[in-house]
Amino acid sequence: MRVDIKNSNRLAETIKIVTGESLNNPIYGITTDSRSCRPGDLYIALTGIRSDGHQYLNEVQRKNASAALVSKLSIDKKLKIQQILVDDTKITLGLIANRWRKNFNIPVIGITGSNGKTSTKDLLNHVLNDKYNIHATQGNYNTSIGLPLSLLEINKYHNISIVEMGANQHGDIQYLCDIADPTQGLITNISSAHLEGFHSVENILETKSALFKHVDKGLAYVNYADEKLRSIKIKGEKITYGLNADCDFPADIHNDDDGSIVLTIDSKEIKTKSKNLSFAKNIIAVSAVSITLGLEWKYFQERILTFKPPEGRCRTLNYKSILIIDDTYNANLESCIAAIDYLMAFAGKGRKIVVFGDMLELGDASKEQHEKLGFKCSEAGLDAVFTIGQEMRYAQSVINRVPLNMHFNDRKSLISHLKSVIKDNDKILFKGSRGMKMENILSGVFKT
Repeated sequence: MRVDIKNSNRLAETIKIVTGESLNNPIYGITTDSRSCRPGDLYIALTGIRSDGHQYLNEVQRKNASAALVSKLSIDKKLKIQQILVDDTKITLGLIANRWRKNFNIPVIGITGSNGKTSTKDLLNHVLNDKYNIHATQGNYNTSIGLPLSLLEINKYHNISIVEMGANQHGDIQYLCDIADPTQGLITNISSAHLEGFHSVENILETKSALFKHVDKGLAYVNYADEKLRSIKIKGEKITYGLNADCDFPADIHNDDDGSIVLTIDSKEIKTKSKNLSFAKNIIAVSAVSITLGLEWKYFQERILTFKPPEGRCRTLNYKSILIIDDTYNANLESCIAAIDYLMAFAGKGRKIVVFGDMLELGDASKEQHEKLGFKCSEAGLDAVFTIGQEMRYAQSVINRVPLNMHFNDRKSLISHLKSVIKDNDKILFKGSRGMKMENILSGVFKT
């Protein structure tokens, strides 16, 4: 991970306040990966389970890094790079980022949730960025490393910051709130994602709800369609939204003549030009934030219609007469079910096919969750299901009433088979957890 730094002098002051050390040379970027290091960077030497960043100090010196933040000093006499010694480099990075964030008296909107947080962040950024100078988390810089780096990109020209917050275990969101100090918070939903680290949905709720507790003097955007979120006691101001009537931004869903979703939000009609229910739900959440911040409904509609999903997030592609749904970025049970529904909403001739890779990080619930996905495949009316991965065997084993249902042990075999069976007018969905790299299967089949 790497970010550029626009104000080297202010960063130097911030580092001195936090560490007590003065920089010998200006800093123009910060990186945690020696491979992405550039001249003038501050290199953060992180110690992980599989690797120790301190092993790469000579490499970043060769790349003309300005300094390195370390938790142990190198005794290599050939190493001339300035080493700033701290107890814990990850915690110090967070302290530097928090101190940096305090320089800016702007709304900071924290977004978390089990599903849709990156998509919601991207959509909100798109809707707002012509009216405001927006700072937003790049990509998925939503971890205890990525979020601090993202905060360090805030500069004096920004008047709103949107930060995504991810969690894999208890306490993660509170830790990120302590760093980012959000003034507003939105939790998209609560579901069974990342059960391996949490063990129960109740623990997920407790961890995610730390965002609402942190903004008790600010503003919480509450999805009233999610019973678990609705049950959280909000001490501060709240704005409610959802697919129900008793909220500030009540929404209803219907369809255009072509089958695309049309939303009615607070009596305003919003066309989506999409058949993706997950996208529609993101729009409802983003409407609550955008209109509260002062956007007009007409402008909001215009921005929705110009949004294009990034790669891997339910993006539709065409290969000759074949429709491809690229939803390869990540997967859990809820998002897989939503993706099947999205596929089934497409009309016209041609078969409807899914290619699923494992849903990871589900712990002891993995077998049950994959079986539930298999039952969904059986009920949906699909023409073919192709699966890959150890966990997807559980899904494949319970699938019935699907004319073609096959499991593969390796990508090469799956790609070869798909090439041989896909026909004109087919509609094919690719989806799996990030670790399955389903985009490589998609590109292997279609050479995109």
